Amino acid sequence: MANYENSSPWASTKIVNNLYLDLLTIRPIPAEPDDVLYKVQPQYTHRPDLLAYDLYGSSKLWWVFTQRNMNILKDPVYDLVAGIEIFLPQGPALSRQLGA
Repeated sequence: MANYENSSPWASTKIVNNLYLDLLTIRPIPAEPDDVLYKVQPQYTHRPDLLAYDLYGSSKLWWVFTQRNMNILKDPVYDLVAGIEIFLPQGPALSRQLGA
């Protein structure tokens, strides 16, 4: 049975018969008072992995932006474009959400 790290969007999703993932169990990232409104810069267009690395030190947290901004980002890659404004969870609140 595969175990996914807390940084994975699939960490809460069950594995069926030790063979495959069940339907995705969403890991919500709720709004926090210390979230920052951020205007996406051109170097991060279609690159949530780079933004996650620069903010959190791990490209594995690319999915956090979509979960925190579900009303803005429907596609985690192609909706992340220069000039769009999204909320960024801050380190301590995000760590609590991920159980780290």
